[in-house]
Amino acid sequence: MNGSTHLQSNDAMQDSDSVREKRRHPRFHLNLPIEFRVMNAPHVRGAIIVNVSETGLLIQSPNGVLAGTRLNIAVLFSQGFELANFEVLAEVVWTKTYLHEDNQGYELGLRFIQMLEEDRQKLKHLLSNEP
Repeated sequence: MNGSTHLQSNDAMQDSDSVREKRRHPRFHLNLPIEFRVMNAPHVRGAIIVNVSETGLLIQSPNGVLAGTRLNIAVLFSQGFELANFEVLAEVVWTKTYLHEDNQGYELGLRFIQMLEEDRQKLKHLLSNEP
């Protein structure tokens, strides 16, 4: 192994570390269902969480939603033997299409806008119990 290869590996690790440091809150991979409704729209849609942080979600949905759209979200999870949820108002920051088993779906990057303190505590508890 020559010195330049070793230097490139260190640079790659430093670049990787600097990418991780850009996020203020760590992301946790979850596979939980959510229900969401576009603000002031009558129908509810479903999606699955890919990952979550204290400030936002990455979800996969069969329905596309434009960036800038505000969503009312209920995240469903089990708490002991009961089904619990927390609610949040979020904004779609970005959206992209993806293929899953020959079906087209959408990934949506969401930023939390408003959450009750009680729901924020539920989220923190959920994240602290993740492996």
